[in-house]
Formats: sequence, C-alpha cells, structure tokens
Amino acid sequence: MLFEILHRLGSKADRLMMYTASMHPDAASPTKESQLLLKAEREYNVKLMPIEVQHRGQGDLLSLDSDSTVLQHMDELFLLPPAPVAMPRAYWLDKPYLSSQLVLIQPSAEEFKLVKDSIDGAVSGDFDMAIVNNLYGKDCMIIPHRPYDLLTGEFRSQGKQETYLGKSFEQWDPEKVFKEAKFLHFSDCSVPKPWITTPESTRNDNQPNARLIQRGRRIAVREIFGLDSILIFRRGGRIYVDSHPSD
Repeated sequence: MLFEILHRLGSKADRLMMYTASMHPDAASPTKESQLLLKAEREYNVKLMPIEVQHRGQGDLLSLDSDSTVLQHMDELFLLPPAPVAMPRAYWLDKPYLSSQLVLIQPSAEEFKLVKDSIDGAVSGDFDMAIVNNLYGKDCMIIPHRPYDLLTGEFRSQGKQETYLGKSFEQWDPEKVFKEAKFLHFSDCSVPKPWITTPESTRNDNQPNARLIQRGRRIAVREIFGLDSILIFRRGGRIYVDSHPSD
C-alpha cells in the first residue's frame, strides 16, 4: 500500500523492499508473497533486497511503520544533514520520547551491530520504540512531528491537541491539520486498525463530533477523517475533504 501511494504521489526517492531471503520473487511461484514482491517491483518501481546479512551500498533510508499511510511524499527528508538516525518526538507522551513510526537512517556496519546487539539483548516488552530510545534518546536528530507524524486519535481528542499543534494559542482546525499532514499513523485505542473488520456500532460510538465550528465555517470532521479512516486506507490514501457539507 505505501509503495503504491509513493508511486502515485510522484516521490523521486528510490523505493526499497527488504524481505526475508526465504521468499522468492519468482513469476512461476504460486505463493502470495512471491506475487506481491513482483507486483511491487513491476508496478511501483520497487527495488527488492533479500535480507541475510548487513548490506552495503545504500544511501539514507526512510523507514515507515506498516500500520500507517502516506498522505504526501517526503523526499525533502533526504536533504537533511547527515546523522546516524533522525526521528520525530512522540508528542502524545508526557515524558520526552522518540517515535519509531518514521525513522531516517544512515546505514553503517557500526550502527547495524549496535541495533542488532540491542535486539538480541531485549527482554519481553521491549518493542522497537523502547530499543531506539535506549540507543538514541539522548543523541538524535529530530524530525518535526508536525507534519511528519500525525496520529488518527487526534481527531477524537477533543480540546487536547495542543501537544500536536505545538502552540498554546493556535486553534485546532482539523481540515488544516489533515491537509498539511504528510504521514498518518493509525493509532486509536478505541478503534481497531482499518484493515480489521470492526462492528458498525464500534465505529459509530467512536466517531468524532459530526460538526465543529471553525473560523465561521462548518466542517464535517467525519468527512475529513471519513469513517474511522477506512476511506483513507481502502482508497489507497486518496483524500476527500468537503468543507461545506450538506445537513
């Protein structure tokens, strides 16, 4: 899904798929994995790279969390000054913490060994976010979370969006925020991920308010964020915004 979106948005950066070496992108293979790898390569100009050992020869890599979607290309991140890693802050947490949902990586054998050793030594409950914070929490280039790391839960967080906005005086404008966002992470504890079948009652109970008055305009938040983000996901990231919905 992410490769299709990047292809459609006209991203100029190379697209790289790292996959387990046991998978074989063979046209004669009937497996789903093989067909999906070939589809990515043929239709979206994706470079395929089987993973067995640390590979060399790659420039900076932008790692995107799989339970997310791209709203605009982010090629400009590859123009940042050199650094081992760059990440946005996890703005929704009370303590200073980095978000691993989007990570710009400068590959090197030294950093690979550092990360691998940390993974090998991890204990139960140590997820990727904890590992990268243990390694880089005090020494990391920061990517601004706005507009590069927006959570879907912000659209139901009534009156609590100051941490995302970064300005206490700025009024929450869901249409503006959605249009400027470049990367959207499906993260809402009350609603399952959009590819998981969800009872209609659950979706209805957790919809944002149908109408918000912003600067004299009537904005349909449900139209902006459409049906718990299902429209965004199932339509391949296409955005439909109606600033003047009918009653």
